[in-house]
Amino acid sequence: MEALNRLVAGYHDLMDNKSDQRVKDWFLMSSPFPTLAICLTYVFIVKVLGPKLMENRKPFELKNVLIWYNLFQVIFSCWLFYESIVSGWFTTYSFRCQPVDYSSSPEVMRVIRGCWWYYFSKFTEFFDTIFFVMRKKFDHVSKLHVIHHGIMPMSVWFGVKFTPGGHSTFFGMLNTFVHIIMYSYYLLAALGPQVQKYLWWKKYLTALQMIQFVLVFIHAFQLLFVECDYPRAFVWWIGMHAVLFYYLFSDFYKQAYLKKSKNAKAKLKVEAESCMDSKERKLPLLNGFSNGSALNDVRQRMAGAVASQ
Repeated sequence: MEALNRLVAGYHDLMDNKSDQRVKDWFLMSSPFPTLAICLTYVFIVKVLGPKLMENRKPFELKNVLIWYNLFQVIFSCWLFYESIVSGWFTTYSFRCQPVDYSSSPEVMRVIRGCWWYYFSKFTEFFDTIFFVMRKKFDHVSKLHVIHHGIMPMSVWFGVKFTPGGHSTFFGMLNTFVHIIMYSYYLLAALGPQVQKYLWWKKYLTALQMIQFVLVFIHAFQLLFVECDYPRAFVWWIGMHAVLFYYLFSDFYKQAYLKKSKNAKAKLKVEAESCMDSKERKLPLLNGFSNGSALNDVRQRMAGAVASQ
């Protein structure tokens, strides 16, 4: 019991005294448990409840919904990316070391609000998966998809709670830029077949996402070799997320593109070999007619039949 009391006291000390006091009263910021509950509910819905409800239903037609949803995500991502640039990236922030500013100046509070809205954007991305379930595209609800969307709100919550701003916002800045391109692709795809035929660059979008995580990995772990007033715990937190997501996206890339391409080439090879076998079986007969032997044999048989009559 004493150990449990110390654990509870330590938790309250961490949340109440060691966290950022500027955000403690903001929506969903007082405790990690509401965010955790939302994330677990999301996983339950897209993996269990949703497929069960759709089992005997026809897929929903969501063309207009998808168009407006993806348009919203493009605009939202553009605004978040703009806020990250205005807040300091590519202007006053250092790519080598950017400590968190714990003051309450208007400029710093703008950064913190941007971090909170980025956290909130991770919830709106849940609808990517929910729409897959409603359209009965269950094969799209992959391990990558669910893990990526399921843990991001929880991960970003810790950043907003303890280190809003500074070095870690590089991840958010880069991620919102990638999401501008990603949701633009989804928006174009939702417009229909007349546009989809031009969307040959999907695999390059996945490659861009992988490059993103390599850059985040390098940017985070450089602080292990550079003196910087930034918590080492969050260096590892962000860096290991980059490693995890790179592995998941690279595995998806291999399965979706490299393996599919290899299977397609193998199928073409089998078809070519089958075609060659067929030609080889026909070749002796064709050669027989071409050199007259088969034709002479037919003539001899006809002559014999006439003589017998």
